[in-house]
Amino acid sequence: MQSVLQHRQRGISLVGLIVVLAALGFIGVLGLKIVPTYTEYRAIQNAIVTAKSIGGNSVVEIQKAFDASATTGYISSINSRDLVIGKENGEMEVSFAYEKKIPLVGPASLLLEYQGTTAKSGLPAATAKIDE
Repeated sequence: MQSVLQHRQRGISLVGLIVVLAALGFIGVLGLKIVPTYTEYRAIQNAIVTAKSIGGNSVVEIQKAFDASATTGYISSINSRDLVIGKENGEMEVSFAYEKKIPLVGPASLLLEYQGTTAKSGLPAATAKIDE
């Protein structure tokens, strides 16, 4: 008697392949929508550091320096009037916070909340302890 060896096939089915490709496609599209907002966020962080160093102790000069950096850095989410500028430990600190809403499918959207500061404490200038 010959024994019949059964070999079970291995691998991914067509339906499984479609599901995996759809998931990878969704993650890819999501990444393509998030990366530009994160790039802009990093540009804003760099712009407030530059504005603080150029502007010195003048709120108006810090705002002007930020506007100049915003123009060259393609920053459109916030402007100099959205910055919170205050003193912490005798030094000017600049903070910002904003939200970016990314539409996904139909009524679904993704809300990203960005915030940053030049303060060493990490607290926004609005909530930082201000020394007069």
